[in-house]
Amino acid sequence: MKKALSIFLMLILMLGILAACGPKEEETGPSETGGKGEEAKPEKLVVWEDKDKSGWLEKVASDFEKEHGIKIEFKEVEMATKMRDQLRLDGPAGTGPDIVTLPHDQIGQVAVEGIVAELDVSEETKHRFSESSLAAQTYDGKLYGLPKSAETPVFIYNKALMKEVPKTMEELYDFAKANTSGDQYGFLALWDNFYFAHAVIGGNGGFVFNDDNGVLDPANLGLNNKGAVKGTQYIQKWYLEKLFPNGIVGESGGSAMDGLFNEGKAASVMNGPWAFGPIGEAGIDYGAAPLPKFADGTPMKTFMGVKGWHVSAFSKNQEWATKFIEYMTNDENAKYRFEQTKEVPTNTALVADPAISEDEGAKAVALQSQDAVPMPNIPEMSEVWKPMADALQTVVTGKAEPKSALDSAVKQIQQNIEANHSK
Repeated sequence: MKKALSIFLMLILMLGILAACGPKEEETGPSETGGKGEEAKPEKLVVWEDKDKSGWLEKVASDFEKEHGIKIEFKEVEMATKMRDQLRLDGPAGTGPDIVTLPHDQIGQVAVEGIVAELDVSEETKHRFSESSLAAQTYDGKLYGLPKSAETPVFIYNKALMKEVPKTMEELYDFAKANTSGDQYGFLALWDNFYFAHAVIGGNGGFVFNDDNGVLDPANLGLNNKGAVKGTQYIQKWYLEKLFPNGIVGESGGSAMDGLFNEGKAASVMNGPWAFGPIGEAGIDYGAAPLPKFADGTPMKTFMGVKGWHVSAFSKNQEWATKFIEYMTNDENAKYRFEQTKEVPTNTALVADPAISEDEGAKAVALQSQDAVPMPNIPEMSEVWKPMADALQTVVTGKAEPKSALDSAVKQIQQNIEANHSK
């Protein structure tokens, strides 16, 4: 009896060893055919791209379909708020897309609402992109998208009026003093607008929300600290010394500044890549470069906007949608998209690629982006814009001093956050 039992136990042990040595199922993401615990391959994926920007997808979609047998159907939807609002309606109804594109400052809100899915991608994929652009796609420590393109203000100059880009902001100030007279200006910027003013405020040590290892703390504001006050005093100096005209304050300031530059009445401006087209159409021979740094080498901390690709939380094909996003944003396809749309990708390998390095405007954006700060993407950021605009406008029009104006703005922001975002 004991001998029979021993033989039986030996057989059980051998079977266990054979099973352990057998082939293991590879964990490689979604399978081509589908299986237990895996997402079956869909017939198609639906992508929403920004208005007038979908032409590049014809080739990339065709290549993906040849490789994986999945058709990519795409349509154009105006990105700003319409993309988000339409996803809110079409997603729950089952008529929405698998993939959408959004500006990164909306990520916090859509993540809180649960209408975009957290992405699970490899470290190798993440390393394609600049750290700041990937941080822009992250909310509460979780990744919700992969970067598509970035934009940030740069230094744009009229080559007929400025022969060499100043190396520092102090040199630019001296140039402006020497070249501002009558209706001619050496340099113009919309520093009563917080989007542009952050470059100076952030460059001097101010910040919006404290960043704790990628998590923004809306209870810790740095908009009236010593650095923010110093930056605002620097802004005030340009207006007090009449280096900026009165007309570039407020809502009409942007169009007034554009008009002066496009008419050849300003040697240089701080503006974004969206201005390149109209400047070229105006016949201005212009150049672009990163903004001059401060004398101590500190860069202008411009705000950066990052457009990204996101998987709808309502998609039934989230693994394959993620796979296509990874495919769209690889270096080859990111370069192709840039060539078709002129929107600058954040793939670090492309900064030195001739397609970008030989394009003066794109190179300026790529280089300035390395020192830029992603606009905070948490919902509380919506409470910052108006109080800061009001504060800056009272300063540049001589109605308030920087410290008191910033203290008032921070108090208003804190009250708004408490009223509208308390849990």
